[in-house]
Amino acid sequence: MLGSVHDADDALQDTLLRAWRGASGLRNAGSARAWLYSIATNVCLTELERRRKRVLPHDLEPAAEPAAPPGQPVSEAVWLEPYPEQEIGLASSAASPEARYDQHEAIELAFVAALQHLASSQRAVLLLREVLGFSAQESAEMLGTTVASSNSALQRARVAVKERVPALTQQATLRALGDRELKALVGRYVEAWERCDVDALTSLLVKDASFAMPPLATWYSPRSAIATWARGFPLSGAWRWKTVLTSANAQPALAFYSYDKDAGAYLPFALNVLTLREARVSDVTAFISRSTASAAPESYVRFPEQPPDPGRLAGTFGRFSLPERLL
Repeated sequence: MLGSVHDADDALQDTLLRAWRGASGLRNAGSARAWLYSIATNVCLTELERRRKRVLPHDLEPAAEPAAPPGQPVSEAVWLEPYPEQEIGLASSAASPEARYDQHEAIELAFVAALQHLASSQRAVLLLREVLGFSAQESAEMLGTTVASSNSALQRARVAVKERVPALTQQATLRALGDRELKALVGRYVEAWERCDVDALTSLLVKDASFAMPPLATWYSPRSAIATWARGFPLSGAWRWKTVLTSANAQPALAFYSYDKDAGAYLPFALNVLTLREARVSDVTAFISRSTASAAPESYVRFPEQPPDPGRLAGTFGRFSLPERLL
């Protein structure tokens, strides 16, 4: 609901504290699950009332011109955050037969991004019904509304999400691709970056691919624009890259490290979440971990040379238990 693991941690603590204080009022142990989710939902609804929604760069402005350098960052807490499902753990199947979305599908980047555009009540009822598998009656009771009102909110939420997410989920795409082909695709992608080979990189992208880099609002699309930007900036040869394979939002992800001469090592730069379509990369969301303290635009043209931002570093490389440096 919140689009942020950090915010979710705070909400979980608040939920458990409220549950502890109110445990004496729980008369029926069989209703404990619904009771806990009711508390958690209301904690999230309260949080959503007092802060801006979290988005991706695509939601703020149109794609940049191909030769345009990266612009100034948006340093406020407006960005979605990557979800480390391997560290937190997910069930291997949906919560119940009534749930339409597998729990892995429900944390895919496109789905979570689509949720942020819903009214908070629609967001809540969609997750309660379609992900967690609660009934219409249970969901209405949790939200303090009627079944008819809850069903109406659910229908509007379904329509809005359908307009924003791909017809094929990442889980379906990954199953169709298979482990061997996925490994080969990611391997070619890594080789292209480590060789600064723009042609090899763009051969792996779909024609309408996009590349976003929060906290920068600047993003690039289509494939030809990404090639121009990559040739002028990250793959110009000014920087050397190494990667570590991981997973985020139930999608393949790569932790990118850039070489730091003073440190004599490769230091964390960005966690790149890959979205695939068939056997190519359709979208890259690179969650950059470097500081945005500088007011000089040139600092973000040469972003790999900025120092780490402790908060962003903890929220990406730290949460994903990634190495602090590579030699």
